Amino acid sequence: MGKRTWSLTVGLLAFAAVGVGQSTTASVTFYKDVLPILQKNCQSCHRPDQIAPMSFLTYKDVRPWAKAMKGAVLSRKMPPWFADPGHSRYKNDRTLAQTDIATIAKWADTGAMEGDANDAPAAIQWPEKGWQIKPDVVVDMPEFKVPAKGILEWTDITIPSPFKKDTWITSMEILPDHPGAIHHIGVLFKPHTPDTVYYKPEWSDIPRDESGSAYPHKKGEAVPFGGSRTQRSGTSTVEASYVPGISAFDYRIYGAGKLIPAGTDIVLSMHYTPNGTEILDHSKLGFTLAKEEPQRRYMTLAISSPSSMLPPSAMCRICATSSAC
Repeated sequence: MGKRTWSLTVGLLAFAAVGVGQSTTASVTFYKDVLPILQKNCQSCHRPDQIAPMSFLTYKDVRPWAKAMKGAVLSRKMPPWFADPGHSRYKNDRTLAQTDIATIAKWADTGAMEGDANDAPAAIQWPEKGWQIKPDVVVDMPEFKVPAKGILEWTDITIPSPFKKDTWITSMEILPDHPGAIHHIGVLFKPHTPDTVYYKPEWSDIPRDESGSAYPHKKGEAVPFGGSRTQRSGTSTVEASYVPGISAFDYRIYGAGKLIPAGTDIVLSMHYTPNGTEILDHSKLGFTLAKEEPQRRYMTLAISSPSSMLPPSAMCRICATSSAC
């Protein structure tokens, strides 16, 4: 009896060992394991007409970048996310889960196999022409000539709003024309005033040395600020912005909207970085509209340190804190 019990126990242990060995050596393939991660975390930028320099839609697109992908995710260089996790967590945190990082690394280390195409998830139906949203209204931004070399200060251009009556918008997105030369674009709304001049670029020159660096300011002095008088006065807040990799400003997930009153002007805060090639940029601004008044009003709040001597709108060029009310 004792021998039989012992033999059965050994058999079960051997079976368990085989099972564990099979799970740890199971192959990782593109279609089954890697593509779902790319769809969720990467393809918003890594697809045609977006900011990333290569597409990650197909195996043929991705295979040459397998080793580079491994290095980028292990170092957490990609996906880009700069908020310090020691302070808070965010709903739109782009950081990859450790299990996803391990999957991509193992895929690269084991030959970056394609696998069975039948294992692939359904392709994401991205909006046409590079949009993340499907805009109901598209505003053409003024053309802006960017030289091949030099430094351009933040430049503001006021344009009329396309809305002739009070309008609820439910999402907003800036679609860059030349992402390689755009540092950022901000969108502000302000009531129309009689002295408003449309399509006139405004900026403030900042004293710089021969290298192009701004001269350091002494403690207690105002920080040089390159915006127009609209931002310097602190009368407006950045409601949307474009920086590489940013998502559209979509209030629909909260059942919310933002009210744009009639008689509102749009101020575009534009900052370009010459990259060796002269370009003529013609970016766009898109909106989706509410079919009826939303249940909630989406409010954008901007804060800054009083000691910074910057207007409130300056700080939210980098990080705007928004909340749904």
